[in-house]
Amino acid sequence: MARVVNIAIVGCGYWGVNYLRVLSELPDAKVCLACDLSEDRLRTVRERFPLISTTKQLSEVLTSRWVDAVVVATPAGSHHEVTAQCLAAGKHVLVEKPITTSVADALTLIQQAQQTQLVLMVGHTFLYNSGILKIKQLMGEADFGQLYYLHATRTNMGPVRSDVNCLWDLGTHDVAIFNFLLDSVPTSVSAVASPVLGKEKQDVGFVTLRYAHNVIANIHASWVDPNKVREVVVVGSRRRIVFDDLNNVERVRIYEKGLSATMEADTFGEFRLIVHDGDIISPHVPPSEPLKNLAAHFLDCVANGKRPLSDGRNGLDVVRVMSAIDRSLARQGAPVEVEGSS
Repeated sequence: MARVVNIAIVGCGYWGVNYLRVLSELPDAKVCLACDLSEDRLRTVRERFPLISTTKQLSEVLTSRWVDAVVVATPAGSHHEVTAQCLAAGKHVLVEKPITTSVADALTLIQQAQQTQLVLMVGHTFLYNSGILKIKQLMGEADFGQLYYLHATRTNMGPVRSDVNCLWDLGTHDVAIFNFLLDSVPTSVSAVASPVLGKEKQDVGFVTLRYAHNVIANIHASWVDPNKVREVVVVGSRRRIVFDDLNNVERVRIYEKGLSATMEADTFGEFRLIVHDGDIISPHVPPSEPLKNLAAHFLDCVANGKRPLSDGRNGLDVVRVMSAIDRSLARQGAPVEVEGSS
C-alpha cells in the first residue's frame, strides 16, 4: 500500500491553487493546510476546497506534526527564506522555480536538505512535459544528425511581475529545458533586455547561451507581445523538431529536412552542401498534465527516498545561468562565463 503524504501549500496565488488542484486529485497525497497572507486568496481556497484548512501564519505549517511536506509557491524573492524555514522544521519541500534568486542562497538550501536528509525539489515543470521528453528522445536518434542550435520563444501580454524581470519569470523555463535536453550547463551567456513599460524590471529580453561543441541556444522572452507563443525549436543536420505547447493536437512536429556539408575529395578541400528533404511528421505524444506528473514524482520521492529529477542541484544550475544573465545585462550584453560550468 502506497504511503499517503500530508502536504501543506504555502502561497495560494495562481500556481499555489494549481498545486492544490493536482495534489487533491492524486491518491497518494492529502492536502491538509493552505497558507497565504491574503484573506481573499484563502477565501477562494475555502470555496474551492472546503475540506482544506487555511491559515495566514507560516508558523502553523512549520509546527504541525501532521504536515510531511510543503509546496512553496510564494514570490521568487521569498523562496530562500520560506524554504529554509520549512527544511529546518523537518519538512520535505517542493519549491516553485526558480529555487532562489541567488547562487549563494541555492547552495545553502542544498546543503541544508543534505544535512537533514530531506527531499528538496524545484518546480521546473517542463522536465515533466511529455512533449519535451519526446524531443529528448528524438534528439538521441541517429536520424536527427548533428545538433546545430536551439531556439525558444515565450511571449504574451503579461502577467507582469514586480519581484523579478521577464527573463527570471519566463526564461528560467527555457534554461531548464535546454540544460535538460543537452545534459549540460552553458559555458557563457550574453543578454540584452529593456523595461519598455517604463518600470524598474525589464519586460522584454533576448539571451544567447553557448554550450559545448559549438552549440548555441537563444531565448526570446516578453511580457508585452500580443501574440502568445510557447515554442521550442531544435535544429539538427537532418531534422528540425518543433515543440508548440499551445497546440494540443500537434504538440511536436518533425521536419525531416536539413542541411549538412561534406568535403569533396577532388576539389582541394572545398565543401559541398547536402540538402536532406523529407516529410513533416507529427509523432504521438501521450497526453498528460506536466504539473500533475511533477507532483506525483515529488510524492514518490518523499515516500520512497528517491532523488528528484529536478532536485536542488538542477535548480542551482538554472540559477547559475540566470545570475550570469544578470551580469551580462549589467554589461550591456557582453558575454560572461557561467559560474561553475567548467
